[in-house]
Amino acid sequence: MSGLRVIPTWRHGQERLYVYGDDGRNVAWYDRDAGRVNLLSESSREDVLAVLRPFIAGQVAVGPPPVPTPAELARLSLHPDDDLAPNRPGEALVISLDRDPAPQRRLRSDPRRRALAAQQQTGEVLDGLEAAGWRVLHSVPLPGGAHIHHLLIGPGGLFALHVLPARKQRVRVSDPMVTLGRGEPDALLRRVRADASRASFALTAEVRAGLVLVEPSSVDVPGPPRDVRLLTDTEVSGLARMGGLLKPADVEALHAMARDRGAWVRV
Repeated sequence: MSGLRVIPTWRHGQERLYVYGDDGRNVAWYDRDAGRVNLLSESSREDVLAVLRPFIAGQVAVGPPPVPTPAELARLSLHPDDDLAPNRPGEALVISLDRDPAPQRRLRSDPRRRALAAQQQTGEVLDGLEAAGWRVLHSVPLPGGAHIHHLLIGPGGLFALHVLPARKQRVRVSDPMVTLGRGEPDALLRRVRADASRASFALTAEVRAGLVLVEPSSVDVPGPPRDVRLLTDTEVSGLARMGGLLKPADVEALHAMARDRGAWVRV
């Protein structure tokens, strides 16, 4: 990994030195008060320590971010207006359609309805993973009006999933561009990665990016995209088989953090 840079930031009344990659993603941070370097990916350890070396004094602990303690979780008693857990799949689109319905005499169907149907279909599958120890939040709001369609937390880690409706259309993925049918290429994978990076910053944990293609006729991927997991709607349930990263207590702790609307206001 090259091009790392260090940016001092104040969060929660404490100064932290955040390490960002050349693509703008947060890869680690140094907490001077705790004497700890928190890594979001073990593969970046040597590069992170090298760029932080001028700022580190004495011995420091190095490892993944610590999971919140029970005392910290106790402070997360949420007002109903701040709790994201009740959000339905596609909540933001439901509100948008209610506030600004499409004209009834319209030649083409409202694309928001196709997007809503795809998020609802994906959300129903994700909700079914709870029996396997996973937790999911839908339509997580980000500053600027964006939303993480689905945030999945479970034994296999954390995933920020973006849903693309592609019913009976050919999808071509050539990083960072995604082309749907005969439409124009869109640099969608940049947004998908950016959403996952913002989630990592909010939760101080590694969040992997995922793109869910709903009902495509075919998928053409010349080369696997960087740091984005590609899934069709029929493959989403397979995430339940992933494990070995988070214990049940860790899953519940991270879910408690993520459902707090306040955790997302500065990402």
